[in-house]
Amino acid sequence: MPAQQFPVSEIVAAQRPARRDAARNYDALLAAAREAFAEHGSDASLEDIARRAEVGIGTLYRNFPTRRALFESVYADEVNALCRSAGELAGLEPWEALTAWVHRFAGYMVTKRAVREALEGESEIFQACRESMYGACGPLFQRAQQAGVAREDMDFGDLLRLVAGVTATSFTDDAQRDRVLAIALDGVRAGR
Repeated sequence: MPAQQFPVSEIVAAQRPARRDAARNYDALLAAAREAFAEHGSDASLEDIARRAEVGIGTLYRNFPTRRALFESVYADEVNALCRSAGELAGLEPWEALTAWVHRFAGYMVTKRAVREALEGESEIFQACRESMYGACGPLFQRAQQAGVAREDMDFGDLLRLVAGVTATSFTDDAQRDRVLAIALDGVRAGR
């Protein structure tokens, strides 16, 4: 069965160049931007991103004519990866699938904060990303509820806000973030 398409997957596919070498540069720029945004937030230098991707600044601007275009592309690519991962995790036991996805979502939140800061306000891409996230990832949460392993007095939006709240603070390291996230997930689990 082919993976279900969501609005964000169409956006990502439309933005990615068709030529193999151009697609490689595009992918390298997205990866470098994600890394730079995670380290430096929305103030990450475009020159540093091009250097990390091992391309010239002209290649960056050919792919992303504005800083905003780069931020939006990174955001859409990250949401698309989260949506794909929900499909990949669907074969696991409901609680295992949900917690694995939540950990991926927590990692994504670092990049999302930097992108949101830079975009100041709403972007058309945000709506497509939100629809895609709810459509692809919400069923993991609903499946966990139906299996009786996740609380029924909350919805997927509550879960996203919980994880966003946990990841909004700074941690000494990833292990501490994972510990705090596990404590929060204990509150999501049914029968606790």
